[in-house]
Amino acid sequence: MHPAVPKEPSLDIGERLASAKTLSSRCYTDPRFFDLEREKVFGRAWQLVGRREQAASPGQFFTAEVAGEPVLVVCGDDGRPRALSNVCRHRAGPVAAGEGTCRALRCGYHGWSYALDGRLLGTPEFEGVEGFGKEEHGLPPFPIEAWLDLLFVSLDASTAPLAETLEDLPERLAGRGLETMKFAAGKTWTIACNWKVYVDNYLEGYHIPIVHPSLFQELDYGRYETETRGSYSLQRAPLRPDAPGQVPRGEGAAENEALYFWIFPNLMVNVYADNFSTNLILPLGHNRTLTVFEWFFRDPEEPEVREAVRRTVAFSDEIQLQDIAICEAVQKGLKSRTYDRGRYSVRRENGVHHFHSLYARAMGAPHPDPLPPGEGAEA
Repeated sequence: MHPAVPKEPSLDIGERLASAKTLSSRCYTDPRFFDLEREKVFGRAWQLVGRREQAASPGQFFTAEVAGEPVLVVCGDDGRPRALSNVCRHRAGPVAAGEGTCRALRCGYHGWSYALDGRLLGTPEFEGVEGFGKEEHGLPPFPIEAWLDLLFVSLDASTAPLAETLEDLPERLAGRGLETMKFAAGKTWTIACNWKVYVDNYLEGYHIPIVHPSLFQELDYGRYETETRGSYSLQRAPLRPDAPGQVPRGEGAAENEALYFWIFPNLMVNVYADNFSTNLILPLGHNRTLTVFEWFFRDPEEPEVREAVRRTVAFSDEIQLQDIAICEAVQKGLKSRTYDRGRYSVRRENGVHHFHSLYARAMGAPHPDPLPPGEGAEA
């Protein structure tokens, strides 16, 4: 019988890939990490919340959630999108729900109203309240920026500009025409695993020959490479000339490869010859994850493009179902009394090591005080 391995969570990864160790299993199974990650990782990083077209004209709005914080994105009278708190300053009711268009924002609890820039306008039946000024009770704003008509919000007013996170990524994609592509399809999946399990899985092609036989036939696995930068990584996957063709090809050599970008902590941007897609990975709990897939094509309303979209989504579904199965199995394996930490393949898992290093830094390694055995860990 195997002895139980230590289960104190460790964020001491190690800088050298050849000698480094992975995150401890309790970083994936201990529910305590969920709240810490909301504060230290997601609460301090730019988060994709939606598309510019969802808040393009005055009064057009949509709602989102960032690290558990209700957020409202609305286009002002000046045509500029703003990110505001979606929590009424009266009794914390919802200022808006879903998406739509309005002339003013009205809380769904007691009817307090706000201008499109967040100023408090109306407070029904509030006469006689002393020491109250409307100018002091507007909706707090959050930083918001755009890239490729994608809208990003940060909860931290001191966050560095989005450009510092993206680094040279926009320049690397400048010639691919991504800015001409429009939203074509979207899909969500809920997975019974920790969000980091899914990110780990995305960041390496090591599993492709075993888990994704159809994708393996498309890619030149021998030339599959991963490079890491400050806040992002790129998996470059050349396409085989004799492949079945489920992955689209272009005319130039640069378009005959798939580019899989990952931006810390939870955004993937997949670039192909005729489309790109985003995968947003959102933790719902310490062992449940929501993945939000969106695809962008040129002229998505054209019949032949709609067929290309259908084929692309169908192939993505096949890959996603395989990833879900292996990620849920890994989540179970991480609870084993025989497993705590693993090692990295120097050839194939530098992207995972890069993610773990950024994560450990964001969480403020050394690790939080360990819990006594059996307390707080997933049953």
